[in-house]
Amino acid sequence: MRVIGLIGKIAAGKSTVAARFAAHGGHVIDADRLAHELLDDPEVRDRIVARFGAEVLDETGRVRRPALAARVFGESPAHDAALRDLEAIVHPRVRLRIQATLDDLRAAEAADGVLRIAVLDVPLLVQAGWDETCDLIVVVECANEIRRDRLVARGWTQAQIASREAAWQRRFAGHLPPRQKITAVDTSRDPAYTLLQVDRIWDDLQPA
Repeated sequence: MRVIGLIGKIAAGKSTVAARFAAHGGHVIDADRLAHELLDDPEVRDRIVARFGAEVLDETGRVRRPALAARVFGESPAHDAALRDLEAIVHPRVRLRIQATLDDLRAAEAADGVLRIAVLDVPLLVQAGWDETCDLIVVVECANEIRRDRLVARGWTQAQIASREAAWQRRFAGHLPPRQKITAVDTSRDPAYTLLQVDRIWDDLQPA
């Protein structure tokens, strides 16, 4: 089995890259999606309420992601502490699900002999040690002004953008695996250019 890890700032285009790998037959493991699903787990919800208060729930008792995000993303030490507390609740469970999926893919490959390629879209990929599992790290690169334009188009406020950027800079920047495991995809130009780069990476991963 081959494992690809994706790294990139918010709105850099990781989802586009992951979707292209999926179109080729890659098995994308989206940690953010897993984390969002876990917010509906009763035990996770109860721990979140105990830490952040019932105000983060909606009228049906589900976690309101925007309200929770406002508590954990920001430029203050209190925001950093809150983010660490949230990660301590959610990330161990996400890790178990990721590992279970990888184990299932390896078992399937062993059973039928067909190469599996897993794509890890994990925000804390290097910090969590997933880079050691990866055969290749793909750094998704995009000009900052283009990323911010994308976020504005999604309805993000400048304050929301600044808080996410600050959190990334403090916690993610500078954490890269050895250079021999890294390649880059530039998403600053037209989509066809991005997809062509992904196609080349995919082809290089195929058996000779």
